[in-house]
Amino acid sequence: MLRLRAQRRLSRGHVRLAGECLGVSERTVWRWLAQAEAEPRTADRPGERPADRFEVTSEVRVLLAYWRGNASAVHRQLVARARAAAGEPAVAVPGGVLLEAVPLLDPVPSLSTFLRAVRRDLTAGERAALARGPEAARAHDVFARRPRVWRNHTWETDHVQAPLLVDADGDLVRPWVTWFIDTASKTITGTAVTPGYPSRASILAALRAAVLRTTPYGPAGGVPEHVRVDRGKDFLSKTVLGALGALGTRVEDLPAYSPHLKGTVENLNRCADRMLFAALPGYTLTPTPRRTRTNAGQDAAPLHLAFEEFTTEVLDWARWWNTEHRPAPLAGRTPIEAWNADPTPFSEVAESALWGLMLEDDGRVRKLTSHGVRWRGRDYIGAWMAGQAGRSVRIRHMPHHNHEIEVCDPTGRHLGTAHLADAATPEQLDALRRTRTTRARRLRDDAKKAEALRRQRYAPAATPTAPQRLGTVTAAEADQELDAAAHSDMATLALPDLIPPAPPPADWNTPASLRPSIAQHPRNGETKR
Repeated sequence: MLRLRAQRRLSRGHVRLAGECLGVSERTVWRWLAQAEAEPRTADRPGERPADRFEVTSEVRVLLAYWRGNASAVHRQLVARARAAAGEPAVAVPGGVLLEAVPLLDPVPSLSTFLRAVRRDLTAGERAALARGPEAARAHDVFARRPRVWRNHTWETDHVQAPLLVDADGDLVRPWVTWFIDTASKTITGTAVTPGYPSRASILAALRAAVLRTTPYGPAGGVPEHVRVDRGKDFLSKTVLGALGALGTRVEDLPAYSPHLKGTVENLNRCADRMLFAALPGYTLTPTPRRTRTNAGQDAAPLHLAFEEFTTEVLDWARWWNTEHRPAPLAGRTPIEAWNADPTPFSEVAESALWGLMLEDDGRVRKLTSHGVRWRGRDYIGAWMAGQAGRSVRIRHMPHHNHEIEVCDPTGRHLGTAHLADAATPEQLDALRRTRTTRARRLRDDAKKAEALRRQRYAPAATPTAPQRLGTVTAAEADQELDAAAHSDMATLALPDLIPPAPPPADWNTPASLRPSIAQHPRNGETKR
């Protein structure tokens, strides 16, 4: 090609053909030709990396991590370091590290060369990790697909907090949804909704619905072979592990911070947020629409759903997901159709044998007395206990459900349900709840006022000046506020010097410093000492 170019016979077609054969662009071939004419020794090895090419070193990587992936800011700091080493006046880089900690490059590459080296030597995942943290690099990783399995081979479970506010007994709370999903057919097998933070009871309620194959999940459900959970302490509690172990299910505890290892339930959480939660009233991730005068007189939609309405919406959406939604991995089928098309047999458990697996065992043998059975300092009674005082029993209970318990005999046979004997009335519970709310609101107001006292505002400065405090008051206002604060201090109002303390009794062994005072205050006709 150099000979053709010297003879003025080199055409663009020759360059295009050479680029296609070598797998490079035409521009690269033209650059190689120009390099070979300038340095004939490189003609035999076109495209070879020059020895003096700039590369990103470990010191430069540290600077990139310091500047959150901002390569231009790193280049400005490198230029400032080179100028300082050469004795030239260097421009300070705002917010930069000390120049002594910056590596000295000789020569400093141009900005375009530096940016090209960063794109060449760092992968897209490394650049994302430098800019947004190590977790951002996961979006650029490559993961292998798990082999396709059969129904009920593996379930995945998780909690998700709905980003909306619902009305739960007069309080606005953000509910949690706990569900199980089959990875083979993408079928939601069980769901439980909790107004507050979920617990072991939420997991057991969803698992019970999944094993019993109740509505609205259709025929899907049964006993799974494996269940994937994260490292949540409620999923790894003795109660949940004992229930799954009694069913013969193996629990697969995934490593921490690895949502990609249970992608089926994570995708379900994301779909629920976009398809369900975002369309409900009280959604907190979007601004509240402004109320105009035109629709002020009309009947406005409710700002918040009641907890019962939200639970209905979640169950209806789960039914829609199983019976109408057609995920892409199922090739046009709904999850229920994929479930029914799988001929794999599955195991079931009768409801009469399942109730004990979903409850915690107290672990002690107790006696029925004339006041019922005592548990955690409380008495529980039931109508079936008549005539059975003195019988040995054991207690099973749902976690955090202290209003009722299940009583069994020592062999595990269910005897009946017992309720709290002296339970508070609804009026007492409402009064107690209002008192607790008032106390919590007062504590929050006190903390907010204390934080306002700590926060001191200053005037903004455009030139190097001393800080100027804001909030100027008159001398009379300052004296009035100080006087009011002094009269509100109970310690200063106590006036301990107004009433002198009484002398100690004569039979006390008093220190020497108090003996003169005893002589000054004789008691009961005693003579002075």
